[in-house]
Amino acid sequence: MVKCFAFCSAVCKRDSKVLIILDNLIDLKPPHRCSIPLADDPDTVVIPEGRTPDNVPKDLQYLRFDESSPPLFGGHESWKQREESFNLNETMKVHCGFIKGGEMEVVDVKFVQKCRFVVASGIFDGYDTPLQPSNISLRSQKLFCFLMVVDEKSLNLIKRNVSVTEDNEGGKWVGIWRLVTLHNPPYDEPRRNGKVPKILTHRLFPQAQYSIWIDGKMELIVDPLLILERYLWHGQHTFAIARHKHHRSIYEEADAIKRRKRYARPLIDLHMKIYHYEGMEPWSPSKGTESDVPEGAVIIREHTALNNLFSCLWFNEVNLLTPRDQLSFGYVVYRLHGAFRFFMFPNCEYNSLFILHKHTREHSSVVEWVKSLDELKGKNSSLKESKGGLGLWTPYPGDLKSVKLPHVTRTSPAG
Repeated sequence: MVKCFAFCSAVCKRDSKVLIILDNLIDLKPPHRCSIPLADDPDTVVIPEGRTPDNVPKDLQYLRFDESSPPLFGGHESWKQREESFNLNETMKVHCGFIKGGEMEVVDVKFVQKCRFVVASGIFDGYDTPLQPSNISLRSQKLFCFLMVVDEKSLNLIKRNVSVTEDNEGGKWVGIWRLVTLHNPPYDEPRRNGKVPKILTHRLFPQAQYSIWIDGKMELIVDPLLILERYLWHGQHTFAIARHKHHRSIYEEADAIKRRKRYARPLIDLHMKIYHYEGMEPWSPSKGTESDVPEGAVIIREHTALNNLFSCLWFNEVNLLTPRDQLSFGYVVYRLHGAFRFFMFPNCEYNSLFILHKHTREHSSVVEWVKSLDELKGKNSSLKESKGGLGLWTPYPGDLKSVKLPHVTRTSPAG
């Protein structure tokens, strides 16, 4: 019988002391939490045998070389190649990062080869320090690899602030987290670097069959086996992600990004004009999905060929256009014409899986404050990213001047 396990049994009550404690840990307006119908005990969870069969694609390969110069992590994907990548076939070969840069240490490459079940997170540019999960069963501690991907700057910061131990093979640990250092970060912009382990988890950890991604500012408080059982196995899903708290349309989300100065306004507009030109309509119930906008801090997936393809295509959008991945998720779903199926669960459940902590410092880059394209010309041209977002500066094969973006009505004061 499905019921709330030890933690969530307390969450089930509106006046729960657990909820009150959780809400008091965050000095913003308390997030809405709700009970989660989790299995009672991680030790009783039955792990499915085998893997979900691959139909289309059956054989997914990745481009590993780039004929253009200089070679870049995401390659120089042309508009034509991008368009062809959305055509599903049994055998496919697509851009998926790792053409140049993003190398792991040999000791870490060897370690992750044994990881079939992964909880992954990442810290770049020193924005966070690792947060230790709680309520993790002995079974999950033995079954899962907890992998924290960091750049060298973050590793040095972590060493200064918390105790880092080293095992006999040279692996670095902070509590349950194995630190995986990514050398030669692909991009100049930390936000874009953070998308590598988040979206391309299957490329970093190719032996993994299941993964749970959590942002570096999240403290996991639910056993990962129970998460897989609830969000994948119980409903026979292979990909799960939470609904955004406020927005369902990417155009609403884009408007909020501009108002909150999360990226250059004219580049967000250009990103949205491309999507609207290509037929991406605002979300409506007729689309048959819960929303076009996810809460991307948590991603739960089985690494099937189709899910891996989706992740590659999602990442390619982040690489080609702006790093705001919440804008690209729904677009890639749209381009795959219903072939990619996923479980989008309520945002209140997402809030019950984790405790959200503040970054040690706020993300900020000069380009986020740009209000017009003129500010990116002449002496300010150095503000442009040189290794990502190249599609924003490559002539688009269509008339974007005539594109009028959909009207956006602000639906939430917090949006």
